[in-house]
Amino acid sequence: MSEPLILEPTDVADACVIWLHGLGADRYDFQPVATALQQRLQSTRFVLPQAPTRPVTINGGWSMPSWYDILAMSPARAINSEQLEASAQQVIALIEAQRDAGIDPARIFLAGFSQGGAVVLHTAFLRWRGPLGGVIALSTYAPTFGASPAFSPEALHYPVLCLHGSRDDVVPSAMGRVAYQCLHDAGVKATWHDYPMGHEVVAEEIHDIGDWLAALLA
Repeated sequence: MSEPLILEPTDVADACVIWLHGLGADRYDFQPVATALQQRLQSTRFVLPQAPTRPVTINGGWSMPSWYDILAMSPARAINSEQLEASAQQVIALIEAQRDAGIDPARIFLAGFSQGGAVVLHTAFLRWRGPLGGVIALSTYAPTFGASPAFSPEALHYPVLCLHGSRDDVVPSAMGRVAYQCLHDAGVKATWHDYPMGHEVVAEEIHDIGDWLAALLA
């Protein structure tokens, strides 16, 4: 397993964002975003983990960085659940490492784009037990929530920022809305923003993430 990319802040770290990249990307993909956010969040460490390289069925079996194999696209994503669970455990190990390094778990945030976001939602709401600062779900979906997910009592208190492109043709906005609605219906303090963009990240979105994190870390 590759070591995560760790971006230390200018001040002593008292908060952390663990940020998972999407399918086919790597741990450097969101380095420019993390660097930009650290200009505002000067005591926040960013941890950017790397997915293992493995064959991906929907991409003709080609090997690429992937948090889990996607077996089929419709009617909903069919995924390799064991690989998703292994990725969730990798995220939990990163949370525990930051906690053991002195960061209060209530100031540790999970963020993920696309496939990385699916891992983050699964980890935060179905696997992690304990406090957490919140979750940022970018252009993603929740393949493991199901009709009546058994969220942990702690998870109901996590603030969640759901961000999506209205023109996304990779993970349609409707899939993101289903995940958001599931959280909202469970009583989670979830916020939805969409942007006139595709399957990407734009400057306005990064600014909104910075505002959201700054308010929670104030």
